[in-house]
Amino acid sequence: MRILVSGGAGFIGSHFVKRRLRAGDDVVVLDKLTYSGNRANLPDGVAFHQGDIAEPADVSRAAQGCDAIVNFAAETHVDRSILSAEDFGRAEFRGTQVLLEQIRETGMRLVQVSTDEVYGDLEGGGSSSESDALRPSSPYSAAKASGDLLVVAYARTFGVNASITRGSNTYGPNQYPEKFIPLFVTNALDGEPLPLYGDGRQVRDWLHVEDHCAGIELVLHEGAPGEVYNVGGGDEHENIDVAERIVELTGADRLLLRSVPDRPGHDRRYSLDTSKLRALGWSPQQRFEDGLRATVEWYRDRRSWWEPIKSGEYRTYYERQYAERLANATSV
Repeated sequence: MRILVSGGAGFIGSHFVKRRLRAGDDVVVLDKLTYSGNRANLPDGVAFHQGDIAEPADVSRAAQGCDAIVNFAAETHVDRSILSAEDFGRAEFRGTQVLLEQIRETGMRLVQVSTDEVYGDLEGGGSSSESDALRPSSPYSAAKASGDLLVVAYARTFGVNASITRGSNTYGPNQYPEKFIPLFVTNALDGEPLPLYGDGRQVRDWLHVEDHCAGIELVLHEGAPGEVYNVGGGDEHENIDVAERIVELTGADRLLLRSVPDRPGHDRRYSLDTSKLRALGWSPQQRFEDGLRATVEWYRDRRSWWEPIKSGEYRTYYERQYAERLANATSV
């Protein structure tokens, strides 16, 4: 296949690009290269277009001759959406609409990569299935839900060949260090405080990036138009347990763990029912304990990748997000 991967210079997208290249596909990347997009995440020689999925001309140019689009392009961080929600509708809603119009005109296939956060809080137990109502809690998850609803609407109204995947919390190499695991790993390696929101008892279902990409690949080839498929690791852990394990794996001082004021609207638990995707033959292969250990070692060995990132724009964001919280932190 010739595949356009939008958002392909980001974390999950770049892993997907490398997998499809190894599989023999012809891959084209379209990426706006915002703060978390990084050309260094991509192999040398991959066809690359810098552009915006919300701009029809950019999409049309990059999609020439492609059979399918896999859309990873998004503003992805809940904390940033709370600080400023202004940018979060452009990629998730307008960008998705542009992609849908492209495949409507050309007959291409689209896989929209979404998140378990659109289902909202599951503190009372159970797991979210694809038919559950969407109850997003943050500007980020609300924006993602808007894109999902557009995909379903276009599939029903216009018969476009589009499917949706909803992944659980994904981790692994090359993840921008604003996210929980790389933030705590890199801070621990530098002896900096580890800012744990609230009581740290929020539960997340952890999914290795390679398992996530394998699920997306299967949906690309086997998913039905208009259908949604959950991609979850089945590895649920409280944030405080993950944080303590990172302390152990990095050899950091446990006193670095600091309880900071929680973020607004913080969901307590996510969990996905993945039986629909498993029926197609997918299952996660990476145990969280093994994947976390390997991820810590990746960041330990590649300071040259993440140290330049943790300056400039990142440092401005970090100070805005955590300086006051750390000033009011307590011991864990």
